[in-house]
Amino acid sequence: MAEPDALEDLMRAANRGDTVAYRRLLTTIAPVLRKVVRARGAALGPEGCEDVLQDVLLAIHSKRHTWQEDAPLRPWLYAIARHKVVDAFRARGRHVELSIDDFAEGLPAVEGPDPMDGRDMDKVLSKLEPRAAEIVRAFGLNGETTAETAARLDMSEGAVRVALHRALKSIARLRERMIE
Repeated sequence: MAEPDALEDLMRAANRGDTVAYRRLLTTIAPVLRKVVRARGAALGPEGCEDVLQDVLLAIHSKRHTWQEDAPLRPWLYAIARHKVVDAFRARGRHVELSIDDFAEGLPAVEGPDPMDGRDMDKVLSKLEPRAAEIVRAFGLNGETTAETAARLDMSEGAVRVALHRALKSIARLRERMIE
């Protein structure tokens, strides 16, 4: 940071309209304030700290006329940074945001079939007539042939094919309703 009096001199000049002094002041204090914000708001993450730093610089810009020219500048700057960090924590609330990518390697998926795969199919089949659901289960889940299903359900093979066709159309309609 610049000499102790230099910051105050730059701020006085900036408040009198010297844009070069104001630019120099901001480029001088921004790295220091970034460290303050990161030290106090480490839990906000790098992006959160940069957002807070922007808020601090905006607050300095909008309230610079309230700084008393006979007072030291640093405590005023640090107080703004401290309050903006607190504001950021309050805005975040009690929620802690963690990226799931940070835990992806520590939480491997269980090997084997997805337990959710059959849930939707069971839900759809429960809405069909029992015989139609049985025919769909026989073909789709058990791998039976038309002849095996017809024999087991005491139906003709043609009747099984027609019932399967109707059941599949019903499933398609139910699925579309589930998606909507």
